[in-house]
Amino acid sequence: MTDFPLIHPVILCGGSGTRLWPLSRQSYPKQFAKLMGAESLFQASVRRMSGGGFAAPLVITGEPFRFIVAEQLAAIEAGASATLIEPVGRNTAPAILAAALWLAATDPDAMMLVAPSDHVIPDAAAFRCAVQAAIPRAVAGDLVSFGIKPDRAETGYGYLELAAGADAGADEPQALARFVEKPDALRAAEMLAAGTYLWNAGIFLFSVRAIVAAYRAHAPAILDAVTASVQGAEADLGFTRLASAPWSKVEDISVDYAIMERATNLAVMPYRGNWSDLGGWEAVWQESGPDAKGNVVSDHATAIGCTNTLLRSESKGLELVGIGLDDIVAIAMSDAVVVARRSDSQRIKEAVAALKARDAKQATQFPTDHRPWGWYESLVLADRFQVKRIVVNPGAALSLQSHHHRSEHWIVVQGTARVTIDADVRLVSENQSVYIPLGSVHRLENPGKVPMVLIEVQTGSYLGEDDIIRYEDVYARK
Repeated sequence: MTDFPLIHPVILCGGSGTRLWPLSRQSYPKQFAKLMGAESLFQASVRRMSGGGFAAPLVITGEPFRFIVAEQLAAIEAGASATLIEPVGRNTAPAILAAALWLAATDPDAMMLVAPSDHVIPDAAAFRCAVQAAIPRAVAGDLVSFGIKPDRAETGYGYLELAAGADAGADEPQALARFVEKPDALRAAEMLAAGTYLWNAGIFLFSVRAIVAAYRAHAPAILDAVTASVQGAEADLGFTRLASAPWSKVEDISVDYAIMERATNLAVMPYRGNWSDLGGWEAVWQESGPDAKGNVVSDHATAIGCTNTLLRSESKGLELVGIGLDDIVAIAMSDAVVVARRSDSQRIKEAVAALKARDAKQATQFPTDHRPWGWYESLVLADRFQVKRIVVNPGAALSLQSHHHRSEHWIVVQGTARVTIDADVRLVSENQSVYIPLGSVHRLENPGKVPMVLIEVQTGSYLGEDDIIRYEDVYARK
């Protein structure tokens, strides 16, 4: 791609989908999960849009996910040109415009490739070739969408209607007539039979100049508010926080509604490779490559006499066994299990809503709680005591804090901890322990080169995470 303008990937990473519950939850959505291999969907997206011809990605995410983004980028030795933090989610139209305005500050003619962070595109080389083929139209000022040739009458996707005479199987961008909303089953079947429709992949290529002009023409109110938010942005620990006051005035709207359904300078790049937005467990089953009996089975899961079934255990200590099952999805985690017919797996949203109505924490909270310094999980929670496993990254530190209602006992099982308790600072090595009395001001740090692991035993009348008084915090958390 060296003969073409440098492409700036813009990775949209703010979603909090529930269709893949319990593995995807509000606190740890699917883009960060290892659904299709050893890397997360977000990491795979970064790799796919990297290499020759690509600049470092610009990531747009939300406040709760900023440190997860940084950690997952570091894990694959990648870096972002910028990570923009949305004060609140406002859908794709404001997010894409914020990225365009950010890039425009240094290069008004920059070329940007916008993509969600939670899609599966197995053939990265083929995808990059499609991007390359689309560049001339984007350079000419068109807004190029990427369309997937449908292989079924899918009702879960929006569609792109090709203009008269356009070729759905072409190797170069085609004229686009219009965007079509998600259809019902009858209409989807008609569009599949017509052969002149593509699935809308939600991936776009255009110049900064062209997309800003489109907002100026079709969504000036969004342009005004997002411009003010970008101009008022503040740096924070390697992230860029968009200004919240103007952002709060931005309409919650997709780029399809705000721009693409109104613009006339549209084109579509057909992509014939495999693609999925992993919109549910049915899609995960399909993309995982079922065996000769139609089964997909993870580690720590066993299928006996099963057909057309997805069995996944997400916990090393939990063995999932299916016997005589057909057309079943069963997903087991340490704190939640879902069992459904594959044809009903889209109803998982109903299950999440029911759990929310009962105030079940499993509806939104992942069992592993990721923090800027590492992560922890609760192993045992009972009346007046809790046992946690805490993992602190090398060089990381928890805040200097105290508690009103609990005392803590720390046992180091891997690495070395630097522990502050009031005026006392000491090193605690493997197999050693330390006691933190109720009310003591304390801090935990990892001064070493490897992750530090400890077991924490809390005792007290109240064990909630909101019983934390922070005095100092290197991550500037409030």
